[in-house]
Amino acid sequence: MYRIPIGDYFDALIEWLTDNLEPFFNGIKTVIVTIIDGFEMLLIAVPAYVIIAIIALIAWKVAGRKIAIFTAIGLLLIHNIQLWEETMETLSLVFTATVIALVIGIPLGIWMARNNTVERTVKPVLDFMQTMPAFVYLIPAVIFFGLGKVPGAVATIIFAMPPVVRLTNLGIRQVPEDVVEAAKSFGSTDKQLLMKVQLPLATPTILAGVNQTIMLALSMVVISAMIGARGLGEEVLKGVTQMEIGKGFEGGIAVVILAMVLDRVTQALGSSKKARTG
Repeated sequence: MYRIPIGDYFDALIEWLTDNLEPFFNGIKTVIVTIIDGFEMLLIAVPAYVIIAIIALIAWKVAGRKIAIFTAIGLLLIHNIQLWEETMETLSLVFTATVIALVIGIPLGIWMARNNTVERTVKPVLDFMQTMPAFVYLIPAVIFFGLGKVPGAVATIIFAMPPVVRLTNLGIRQVPEDVVEAAKSFGSTDKQLLMKVQLPLATPTILAGVNQTIMLALSMVVISAMIGARGLGEEVLKGVTQMEIGKGFEGGIAVVILAMVLDRVTQALGSSKKARTG
């Protein structure tokens, strides 16, 4: 049977992109490095106890006293086991990937909700993005951007974007038809309908997508340590490759604490928005 050389075609595509779009990839690299370094400098320059207090206050405001106490204790534990700088590196990468994923994903989800042809076209692409093994994203990212934080961020953006696109589309489409018709009957333009009716009512669903995007970004950032993204993933990787079991366990604990804090706070934010719109 004739074997279709899919791998060869992909190699040729990657080679063509590398040869012809190098300035484009260099521009992307510059932007992402600037954002990551900005977040990182801010988080590391501010004393750890100040950052812990700020995050705990945000958690108290959004999620309540219990989550705030857990946040403070968890972050203090991370500081105590001397993984604070690595945690801030991971958080910077997660913030950068999440912000870029949301900037691209939310408008794309709105476009899908307002155009059935776009929805039918984009859905298979999202399915492909979500089912592709996470490690595969690292290959073209390394080829285009080399080793370091940037390919890790790019792979994370691609891996983490689908949930916010899907849930933005779903949230807008679930806005009751009678509400939309009432807004139109009062003379709302398409822009007013979107900004003042559909998006506010879809906000809880969109925030659920933001929550999932953050969680996927955090999981991918840890995997990205394999290509030099550093942070907590590097500690976990050392535990595996160098048999430093204790170091790997401490890195894993820090990842779990960070994931639980981000998850609980963003979930609570979505719940409070849902209660308000409900």
